[in-house]
Amino acid sequence: MHCERYGLRRNVVKPPQTSAHECLAHGRSKTSGTWPSDWTERLRGKDCPMCAPDRPDEDEHGIRIRAGRYSDAYLQRTTWQLGYTVVIWRGRHVAEPTELSDEEAGGYWLEILQVAAALQRHYQPVKMNYQTLGNAVPHLHTHLVPRFAQDPAPGRPLPFPEGERPKLPEEALRRDALAVRSLL
Repeated sequence: MHCERYGLRRNVVKPPQTSAHECLAHGRSKTSGTWPSDWTERLRGKDCPMCAPDRPDEDEHGIRIRAGRYSDAYLQRTTWQLGYTVVIWRGRHVAEPTELSDEEAGGYWLEILQVAAALQRHYQPVKMNYQTLGNAVPHLHTHLVPRFAQDPAPGRPLPFPEGERPKLPEEALRRDALAVRSLL
């Protein structure tokens, strides 16, 4: 239903294509299968792009739909999956949720659930996926991925395409961001 509204096709997903340049840009070899040489430093926050002191309302990746006490949630510009949102921990640098105090953990997860509930009410997916990874950027963040009836991988994890991903039309993104914000 929502896919047609945006002119998106849900039945075709290309397998991830990663160039050697992309892997080297992240500090690892495409064929080596190793972590970047400075991984330990990254885990401690070295050059962390998510630790920026400002909390922008939008950036090249998305539009902020929630500025919480513990997190910021950004509706992503990519058409990879409609409603795809990233919730980023805001506080000291933390790579793992186990590094949070009980109060911080409760606050972080509650804010994630509140954003997810708003996404569910707006997009009406058949399932919501919650992915806390940090394998590329080791700063605590959670990907919220609505799954739809026309999903290309029902019953399985949705393949995450690498490389260039088309962006949603700006007007549609802003309309959805406003609608989801109103539900929070």
